[in-house]
Amino acid sequence: MEMRMTMTTTITSEEMAALDANCKYFGLAPIQLMENAGANIARVVKQRFGEDAKVLIIAGKGNNGGDAFAAARHLRTDNVRVILVGRSKDLRTEESRTNWGILKNCGYHLEELTDSSSLRALKEAIEHEQGMGMGMKVDVIIDALLGTGVRGRIREPEATAIDLINESGAFILAVDLPSGLDPDTGECENDKVVHADLTLTFHRAKPGLLRNREHVGELVVADIGIPAAMEQLAGPGDVSLVLRRRERSSHKGDNGRVLVVGGGPFYGAPCLSALAALRTGADWVTVAAPRSVAHVIASISPNIIVQPLSGSILTENDVEQILNLMKRHDVLVIGMGLGTAEETKRAVKQIIEGDDSAMRKVVVDADGLYGLDLPLELPVPRQVIITPHAGELRKMNVQAPLPSTAGAGDSKELQEFIREFSIRNHVVTLLKGNPDIISDGERMKLNFTGNAGMTVGGTGDVLSGITGTLFATAEDAFKVATAAAFISGSAGDVAFQAKGLSLLATDVVDSIPAVLRSLELETGSKSQRRV
Repeated sequence: MEMRMTMTTTITSEEMAALDANCKYFGLAPIQLMENAGANIARVVKQRFGEDAKVLIIAGKGNNGGDAFAAARHLRTDNVRVILVGRSKDLRTEESRTNWGILKNCGYHLEELTDSSSLRALKEAIEHEQGMGMGMKVDVIIDALLGTGVRGRIREPEATAIDLINESGAFILAVDLPSGLDPDTGECENDKVVHADLTLTFHRAKPGLLRNREHVGELVVADIGIPAAMEQLAGPGDVSLVLRRRERSSHKGDNGRVLVVGGGPFYGAPCLSALAALRTGADWVTVAAPRSVAHVIASISPNIIVQPLSGSILTENDVEQILNLMKRHDVLVIGMGLGTAEETKRAVKQIIEGDDSAMRKVVVDADGLYGLDLPLELPVPRQVIITPHAGELRKMNVQAPLPSTAGAGDSKELQEFIREFSIRNHVVTLLKGNPDIISDGERMKLNFTGNAGMTVGGTGDVLSGITGTLFATAEDAFKVATAAAFISGSAGDVAFQAKGLSLLATDVVDSIPAVLRSLELETGSKSQRRV
């Protein structure tokens, strides 16, 4: 595995946890990543201290400890002593338990310290002049006590363990980050942090490592076998970054208030968006629709709040009413079923570009796309996500010819076009296709969920509703669009299993809850995080 220094690209602890989850989803198992991490730790020890290095590992119960257990297997059995601060039965992940079991079966020197009083044994162990009972000093202490999931005050016995590590006088190698250091801010509570001589972190540096070099020491970044392309694949980890989990103490509205503006020539489209928004978890959804179809939309579901507009289509006369509604909602989803009348296009433009006090978040789909005057002149800090398919993108004012490969999402030419289009027009683009392409002009993701059955009308409206709900409670438009694409395609895949090519957009809506439940099971546990 390659080792390198880096000062430019970083990854937050949350993003790294999401990437770990995506790796597992795409077949790169956590045990493989742990093995690669352990091999890198052992390689550094051998390079710095030789094959006969005397090593003391101070490990915690998370994946950080598991990485160190894997490292022990790459070192000489008689030269390694492993102290687990905690009970082995409480190891948090299957991978850590597996590596601990291997060490136990192979006769490694293992100890479990379960409370502060037993730390006297730890103090004796890390008296590097006595070493490990061999009459030689310890060459290196490997700090694998606490990982990226730890925040705030450090409790016992870990707090005392940190003090003893710092007082040892030995060379300290920190695994991923010094125990007690916040991986994102570089802060530490009451200076309760390991003072490392060398920190070996994995894949990419965490921001906190660059902000607090005093405790990090020499920083080395190790490649643990995550392909660069993996970071461009949408997966369940991306959903974990933005999906709000309801709290028992929350009140109506805390989990998102979505305003859908649509209807006129078509009334089914805004209904599908609204129902998808509700199924994704929005607390309430309002559909503002022309009076001619408002009563029909209200009759479809009692769960939808309907606000009638004037006339039979959206016009400039409705702009003020919609801007007022926007002030009472978290996100605007606009365009579904509006039609393409010139007065409707003008109204859409005024709504999206008007009154910066109304709302900061907008999702534009379907007919709403034709009202965009690109590049957008947006009130700061309004964020806009657009969700066209290739045909809609061609009809927009894209200011440049669409590549001839616009039907093939895996085209590098098209991906670069979407990147440039997004940054030039100040939007996040979710281009629906196979695969979906998502970009904010700097970042890029590809989503491969979905199937041929989703060419049926209305599935794009479902996507816009999902996007609206996620955007209502999350701040990063790019992450929202990525997660929405994955959820929508996954729901379509569930529907396809039951209905095949006979699936309807409503089947996709009905499949959203099952997808969200499965994603919570996959990403909600600590087992997917390198803590």
